[in-house]
Amino acid sequence: KKIAKNQFGFDDFLSQIQQIKKMGNMKDLMGMIPGAGKMLKDVDIDDDAFKGIEAIIHSMTVEERTRPQVINGSRKKRIAKGSGTTVTEVNQLLKQFDQMSKMMKMMQGGKGKAMMNALGKMR
Repeated sequence: KKIAKNQFGFDDFLSQIQQIKKMGNMKDLMGMIPGAGKMLKDVDIDDDAFKGIEAIIHSMTVEERTRPQVINGSRKKRIAKGSGTTVTEVNQLLKQFDQMSKMMKMMQGGKGKAMMNALGKMR
């Protein structure tokens, strides 16, 4: 099966997580975001925050990673069992991933400006 060149898959997501982890601990990274430093000064951000996500992705087959739409109920159960997580956690990751994929498509499709305008109006 051929995969679209600009399709964003779980392997891409995994490599992004690994890039973020290389940059340092989460609290320091969040502190770099203007305004976030003050908000998070008393919040304990776990450096293992990505472990569950990584475990879920590693429990997926190659097809599931590249074509998440094939993940049905029984696949979710298998992924949850294999990653030591719950089906709810798998569903949350799939939902977040779907939202992120839509955002990536908008950015790539020249709709980035329209999206930024929409985000500006949400304030």
